[in-house]
Amino acid sequence: MRLDEYIKDRLLVIILQIFCSLVLFGFLCATGYPADFCVLIGGCWIIVAGVYFGTDFWKRRNYFLEMSRLLEQMDARYLLGELMPDSPRLEDRLYRDMIRFSNKSVIERIHAIEKEKKEYREFVESWVHEIKAPITGVSLICENHKNEITRQIWTQNRKIENYVDMALYYARADHVYKDYMIRKTDLSDIVTSVLSRNKYFLIQNDVQAEVHCNHSVYTDEKWIAFIVNQLILNSVKYKNGEGEKLFIRTEEKKEGVWLTLQDDGMGIKKEELPRVFEKGFTGSNGRQTGSATGMGLYLCRELCEKLGIEIAVFSEEYKGTEMVLKFPVGKYYAREEGMS
Repeated sequence: MRLDEYIKDRLLVIILQIFCSLVLFGFLCATGYPADFCVLIGGCWIIVAGVYFGTDFWKRRNYFLEMSRLLEQMDARYLLGELMPDSPRLEDRLYRDMIRFSNKSVIERIHAIEKEKKEYREFVESWVHEIKAPITGVSLICENHKNEITRQIWTQNRKIENYVDMALYYARADHVYKDYMIRKTDLSDIVTSVLSRNKYFLIQNDVQAEVHCNHSVYTDEKWIAFIVNQLILNSVKYKNGEGEKLFIRTEEKKEGVWLTLQDDGMGIKKEELPRVFEKGFTGSNGRQTGSATGMGLYLCRELCEKLGIEIAVFSEEYKGTEMVLKFPVGKYYAREEGMS
């Protein structure tokens, strides 16, 4: 609270005080009191009023400074009403009671939303686990009866499995810490496994993959596999003609290990690059192919943030795209390397 704000708030009362002092001064002069006596009484009135307003301003300022300090220190700021300092003023106590009543309704609503969200997440996870069984069954049937038709079925079934995985990982995005397990992970094994799962999809789209991954990092194997899978599917989805090549390599930098996925596909327009990780953003390429959901790269970014990995994109239209996962070198990793 600033002094000018306080004066503006109390302006009518201050004007009333000045008006009353002038009326008293005029009355005393009209009734025959000496001028110096009238000035003395008027001056005392103004001094008393000034002391009152000055003291009131100081108290109100300290009161709101205390509330601001509490608000800055609180994590759950909607609980301010429960911690508001006591005040002798009736209006402060009434405001505090109203804020507490309002906060109670907010907290009840938050708890209800959290419960609904938890139940929905549990339903999605349960549904995903149930649907995985027939998806796996279709894959096994296709593997045991290999022909051109079953390969096409397998490819479409793999797409279904990918969308199901997206639903699962989206539902779990806010609770990654409950599911991940950080351990030493060979990036070559991750990439090879993902490419193997998508082999028919790559063959069908005439995409060749070249892998040079010779580094290990400390991360969660399952979540990284999902991210790599999304990046590979994006490269294939936005290929630029036949015979596309996908280069996957790792490099050791000063700040960590970089996993790069480079293709020679359609590329991304310069003006669209800053938005590729936005939720629901499909871009001109997505609208052209008609098969984009705008969720794949969004989920990749969200999961990378949760895992402490930086994800970056470099692209030029019609000249391909580079997606880079930057794994930081942690103390544990450095300690292990020093012992080996």
